[in-house]
Amino acid sequence: MTVAGLLALALTAACGNGSSPAGPTTTVHVAVPVGAEPSKSAQMVCSAEAQRDLGEVLGVQSTAVTTPTWVDDVYSCRYVYPTGTFTLSVKELADKTATTAYFDTLEAQLGNTGTVNGLGQGAFSTTDGSMVVRKDYKVLLVDVTGLPARFGVPPTAASDVAVTIADVIMGCWSGS
Repeated sequence: MTVAGLLALALTAACGNGSSPAGPTTTVHVAVPVGAEPSKSAQMVCSAEAQRDLGEVLGVQSTAVTTPTWVDDVYSCRYVYPTGTFTLSVKELADKTATTAYFDTLEAQLGNTGTVNGLGQGAFSTTDGSMVVRKDYKVLLVDVTGLPARFGVPPTAASDVAVTIADVIMGCWSGS
């Protein structure tokens, strides 16, 4: 399946496609700076809903998701599969300036092999096939270095899987 096909599938599956049994929901978006506890949107990356949506889009369900951690304003968990793992982490920052600085630091550390348009307020693929996406005062890192070169059903390049994962997560973030 192509990246475009995976993105289309991700958009239709993301977070139940924006509706609930009671019908479509409306979310008011407000950028929230880092606090003592992780934001709801950061916690969402490891939630049962995200696990379900990612399993649907990737064609394979995780066998486990590690207990999330909240260390140095980074909320993180690892998705475990029979053939590999990927890690999702969200760094929460105080303001736009700090977010830009952190995003730029990751770009320098991880390399930028190409901008990915349409994700958050900036996104790029890294030299190891992972993805970095910024939105408001948060930076998402989709680390796929624990996956085989081809993953999912149908088997897809790990770098394309990273884009798909980021797309699903971005489709769910409300900003709080």
